[in-house]
Amino acid sequence: MSGNTTPFTARKSDQPRKLAELRKASNQWQEADDVFSRLSRRMTTSLSLEALVAIFADELAQVIPYDHLMYRNTIGSQEFVYASGMGGQHRCDFRLTLEGTNYGGLTLTRRSRFSEEELEGVERLLAVAICPIRNACQYTTVQQTAHTDALTNIPNKRALDSALAQGCCLSDRHGDDYTLILCDLDNFKKVNDTHGHVVGDYILQAVAQELAKATRNSDSIYRFGGEEFAIILPHTAETEALQVADRIREFINRISVNCGDTNVSTTASAGVAMRQKGETPLEWIARTDDALYRAKDQGRNCTRVADFITNRA
Repeated sequence: MSGNTTPFTARKSDQPRKLAELRKASNQWQEADDVFSRLSRRMTTSLSLEALVAIFADELAQVIPYDHLMYRNTIGSQEFVYASGMGGQHRCDFRLTLEGTNYGGLTLTRRSRFSEEELEGVERLLAVAICPIRNACQYTTVQQTAHTDALTNIPNKRALDSALAQGCCLSDRHGDDYTLILCDLDNFKKVNDTHGHVVGDYILQAVAQELAKATRNSDSIYRFGGEEFAIILPHTAETEALQVADRIREFINRISVNCGDTNVSTTASAGVAMRQKGETPLEWIARTDDALYRAKDQGRNCTRVADFITNRA
């Protein structure tokens, strides 16, 4: 029994001194102005990969001059690139690896050669930065998963809600045109009931691919839910968006799935609404959805444009 209690008693009696040493060490670390202490302190302040690489670039420049820094990484389906500065014909590359996992690559260039001591210095600073960068990459992966539809591998409704809010903010701030398209597959329940959900899922995946072909890189595509998709078109007026919606329907009409004795295809209806000044995301979606409903009600396989509300406050 005494063997179990003596160490605890000893630690308890020693606790004030240990706590004083802890406070002293903490104060010293907080006040230290060397590059390693600054870098480690600053890189605990964020889980944003962009912010962390910017911090590293800033601290590195204080001790090892460079003309250009680039960090590149692919996280899921998203390529992340951070670049600072320009020029330089002499180059050095570093691969950021921790416990066998790659977390991107760092490239430095400048007009003069890097010395061996400078390259060692970069590696020492990367040793401080690698764990925060690893954490930020993992956080980005989790965020992507939470905002990605598992079946079609495109952003989901949660991502759409965020994008609509951002689009409304940018539209009000800069006066840019933003247009929303809602696209719904016609009679899709019949496809599932007749041919099964495996065929239905395949068609949904094919629709996501065709949407990517029918839109620009600046447009963003989302699975709104079920067989309904949403497309946000920045810097796009209603007339141009109407053309995009019709092109989307044409691309979807080309989809054909062979099911042995028959080929399964589908058509789509679309609603289009350019955002009005001061309109909330919910109001914007509601007007677009109303246009989609009219397309469905007026025969399907067509596009309708939302009404313009003139009595907004």
